[in-house]
Amino acid sequence: MSECTHDCGSCSASCSERTQESLIAKPHEESHIKKVIGVVSGKGGVGKSLVTSMSAVMMNRRGYRTAVLDADITGPSIPQAFGLHEKAHGSENAIYPVLTETGIKVMSVNLLLPDETDPVIWRGPIIAGTAKQFWTDVAWGDVDYMFVDMPPGTGDVPLTVFQSIPLDGIIVVTSPQELVSMIVGKAVKMAEMMKVPIIGLVENMSYAVCPDCGKHLSVFGCSHIDETAQKFGLKVLAKLPINPELAVRVDNGSVEGFNCPEAESIADAAEGFCK
Repeated sequence: MSECTHDCGSCSASCSERTQESLIAKPHEESHIKKVIGVVSGKGGVGKSLVTSMSAVMMNRRGYRTAVLDADITGPSIPQAFGLHEKAHGSENAIYPVLTETGIKVMSVNLLLPDETDPVIWRGPIIAGTAKQFWTDVAWGDVDYMFVDMPPGTGDVPLTVFQSIPLDGIIVVTSPQELVSMIVGKAVKMAEMMKVPIIGLVENMSYAVCPDCGKHLSVFGCSHIDETAQKFGLKVLAKLPINPELAVRVDNGSVEGFNCPEAESIADAAEGFCK
């Protein structure tokens, strides 16, 4: 064995002296971000972007300077929820986020494309690199809470976000179906492998309220969120109902005007977790 030069960068040996280089990327020099919370799901279609939007709205109403980084590059829906159709501007040194009606800062690929209906037909590394650039190249300014809306699954983009952005914690979004335990398990295990704390679980589309009698209807079957949370030792932060008014507001870009008492507990958890 050759003598150790203490230069781990040029050595392939595995020893106790070796330290793993951090992949965390520095934010833009004009960014001063205090807390970063990722919103993840093991599968698509569970309302992850909805939870991201509502969480940002709740924290903004509490007086915090709030931002949303839309890392779902191929399926960006955050701008639609907030009614943003203008393009982001930039300079030689930075890209600047677009402000919503109530002052939430947003960056999404749809704010950069010539037409918001243009598909993003890019290879995985380019998509992941774009998500990372939203952290390194965007001048976010002063932000108390940033929410990162991640694409579903455990592929390139979630991995890049976990490795390059200093997440203080993540919120895992699920739906009532029984298979959710397996899906949640994948997201939870990825977070554990990446050493990112889990704030808790949110069950979306948990039930619908009958407009005539007020009865809770289990449209997608009985909830399994409590058993799933117990299995993984996690907290249930909220069980969000199916709400037609909220669906309309997301479609017409006025999510900021919706009051969702059930989402207050998500904001409580994020606020308490990050103190």
